[in-house]
Amino acid sequence: MAHTPPHTVKIVEQSKVSPPPGSVPTTSLRLTFFDLLWHLCCPMQRLYFYSFPHPTQLFYQSLLPNLKTSLSLTLQHFFPFAGDLLCPPSPARPHILFSSGDSVPFAVAESAADFDRLIADDPRDVLELHPFVPKLPPARAKGDTRVVPLMALQVTVFPNSGISIGVTFCHVAADGRAFHHFMKSWASVCKSNGDLRSIEKSTPFHGRDSIKIPAGVELDVLKDFWDWASVKNEDQGPVDLASNNKLAGKVRATFVLGQAQIDGLKHWVMNQCNEEELEALHISTFVVTCAILWVCLITSQEMELSKPSALDEPYFFVFLGDCRNRLEPPVPSTYFGNCLAFCIVSVNRNELLGGNGIVAAVKAFGKRVKELESHGALEGAENWMREWKEILEKYHFATVAGSHKLGIYETDFGLGMPKKSELVHTDVSGAISLSDKRDGANDGVEFSLALSRTQMDHFNAILEERLKIIVV
Repeated sequence: MAHTPPHTVKIVEQSKVSPPPGSVPTTSLRLTFFDLLWHLCCPMQRLYFYSFPHPTQLFYQSLLPNLKTSLSLTLQHFFPFAGDLLCPPSPARPHILFSSGDSVPFAVAESAADFDRLIADDPRDVLELHPFVPKLPPARAKGDTRVVPLMALQVTVFPNSGISIGVTFCHVAADGRAFHHFMKSWASVCKSNGDLRSIEKSTPFHGRDSIKIPAGVELDVLKDFWDWASVKNEDQGPVDLASNNKLAGKVRATFVLGQAQIDGLKHWVMNQCNEEELEALHISTFVVTCAILWVCLITSQEMELSKPSALDEPYFFVFLGDCRNRLEPPVPSTYFGNCLAFCIVSVNRNELLGGNGIVAAVKAFGKRVKELESHGALEGAENWMREWKEILEKYHFATVAGSHKLGIYETDFGLGMPKKSELVHTDVSGAISLSDKRDGANDGVEFSLALSRTQMDHFNAILEERLKIIVV
């Protein structure tokens, strides 16, 4: 099946934005245990779309200068994004280095694409969004050390309609909470026309020494990291979207679960359980949302398979838990970097596809969340990288990226809340992208998926059918 040609963009400016001169000294940040887990991860790609029903001239005269100035001011607090990841040969440890003059590449583009179509929820070819996210500059060699840029930005203007802000960054520098802290800070400074007082009460905390990990755990993960890095090609270059088989025939669609539907799902699950089972359950918005999406996803995939898996084959779901308030001692909520626990759940195929598949999934998710709370965030941490590699290579799995608690739609540059935000790299990774809702109400969740056209149709029909049965 041929791809729909991606929208073309005209790059009209390429510049670099640095923190104000002299505002940040040369700073080296070691990679913590939590950062190392993401070193070999593909770059993250996030798009924000905003209404801007004005002539292009106004964008260049007013909005663009403010975006650049506020970005520069914000980077003095979030300077790692302007720095580089330095990867010396083994056994030396990678680290992030910011030096005076370091910057973030900043591209400005124009597009005649239909803005309203881009922000719609209906299924459309995954390639339609890719021209609006920037590519990271290629890694370079400095002696025997590999130097990797950590962030790139692209602002695209759609004349008389809107703008998009596209961000590509390396996960090794920051997790979702830290990244969205940066984006909301930049937006706040922009909205206040450069007034840094708008973020002075929530500046990032860069104290890497606050992350206390048992030495044995760090050594185990560092060994696994070097073992994996030795066989992984880190210099493959940009993905050729037109020939990428993982994107062939894929469409992206967005769905919304309202609070009434989520509450109905919670009540339905509780009604399927006896009192003893209820005591052991952890029923939250995240748990029930992941449970129904997993079951619907697996069911739709089964309809595509010519040879189904064995009934007793374990299926895996991987999600992440914020550890900032779960470590001993806890680290500040504004900690900048990675601080995520890998959480893995497993349910046999026959259980997921059975009549009580959603309940079985809720029990598995709830059990893992309770373990995270009771056993500590670092339970089994020395095995996380090894287990994830094994699941990637051998098993059927699903993952979720993002969270409905990150306040993605609170990112206001003075243009109002985003009309849409998309996590573009999930087109390749296959993860479910989860976020808060666009309407400003602090309830319900929004999620996006990239699937084949026929599987997307199956998924939509199955989800609607399940919700009709469960949510009365």
